[in-house]
Amino acid sequence: MDNTTTTTELSLFEKIGGMDAVLAAVDIFYAKVLADETIKDFFDTTDMVAQKRKQTAFLAYAFGAPLQYTGKNMRDAHAPLVEKGLNESHFIAVATHLKDTMEELNVPAELIAEVMKIAGGTKNDVLGL
Repeated sequence: MDNTTTTTELSLFEKIGGMDAVLAAVDIFYAKVLADETIKDFFDTTDMVAQKRKQTAFLAYAFGAPLQYTGKNMRDAHAPLVEKGLNESHFIAVATHLKDTMEELNVPAELIAEVMKIAGGTKNDVLGL
């Protein structure tokens, strides 16, 4: 008898609850972002329906969903915001809202740490560094 077992490691996307969880997170996240006086002006001319759709696709992809992300890269997508003054304090504010969103959704701390590692890995591109 063969005692080997095959285990498939779940992606972060699956661990946090799949597309339903990502959709909920994006809604809560943008409510926080748009209520934040320090960053909301960056979204003054943004089509938020389209923005939420892009953010959902990006997060799902970044978290390991089995789909292709076809949006702009982080550097190109954020270049106009950098020209408007986007800086590290704004990045930290957004990251904090993402962390708070995950906590509000009762995502386990170890998964939040994974989310924040992914978010932190985008900093240089987002800020054009």
